Amino acid sequence: PIGISLVPYILKIILTSNMKLNVMATFLAALSVAQAWTSNSMSRSEAVQTLVGGGAAAAFGFLVQPTSSWAATTLPSGVSYEVVKNGDGPKPEIGELIAIRFKAFCGSNQIDDIFDTPEPYYTRLGSGALLKGVELTLPEMRVGDRWKLEIPGELAFGKKGRPASAGKPRIPADATIIFEVEIVGLPGKEPELIELIGDD
Repeated sequence: PIGISLVPYILKIILTSNMKLNVMATFLAALSVAQAWTSNSMSRSEAVQTLVGGGAAAAFGFLVQPTSSWAATTLPSGVSYEVVKNGDGPKPEIGELIAIRFKAFCGSNQIDDIFDTPEPYYTRLGSGALLKGVELTLPEMRVGDRWKLEIPGELAFGKKGRPASAGKPRIPADATIIFEVEIVGLPGKEPELIELIGDD
């Protein structure tokens, strides 16, 4: 049975939700959180934080949180991946400048998407500019590879999560992140650049 002490929080979410969800969908989302708490897969404090701190959006996000049922390979780091597209370029090395495109989700909430932006995202591999789970996975990929990653909370935003900000949704503590990434280039290994400046 649902813990009686969580009922007021469930009712609060139903009554105060400003999402474009009907009452039944919001109730089912809150009910899912309550059941997770009673089955010990979520602590009471985490359940209350999800219901009240994140509101109905967080509760609904928990309801549709992706699971590990999709066909994937798990790396030693704990990150699971599914190959969306295979590339045939070189693998990046730690310290190299890489160009990537990506999109990321926390539950049903989109965190970011730069697949259609004019320029990719440039970063030096190993610099810590990306989620730890992404940094650990990129050296396993080749230029042209596009992988869908399932990153456990401890390799994503950790126990602190991330507060909501302008244009950015709140990310609960220890939330699993779905991160689709493609390596589109290694500027230091581009054939055109090597021909231009030489390869000493």
